[in-house]
Amino acid sequence: MKVLHIFRSDPDETVRLLSSRWNDGTETTEFCLDQPPVDYDRLVTLIFENDRVLCWP
Repeated sequence: MKVLHIFRSDPDETVRLLSSRWNDGTETTEFCLDQPPVDYDRLVTLIFENDRVLCWP
C-alpha cells in the first residue's frame, strides 16, 4: 500500500508520531505545503499515484 502524507505546516512532535504509525509496512511519500514554491501539478500526480492520502495540519 502506498500512502501520501500532506503537511500544511511544519509538523510538530505529535503529528510526526501519528504519521509515523502509518509508515509501518507501507511505502510513504511526504509533501509539504509550507515550503514555497509549491508544485501543485506534482501534488495532483502524487494523489492519484497513492492508495491513501492523509492531510495533516
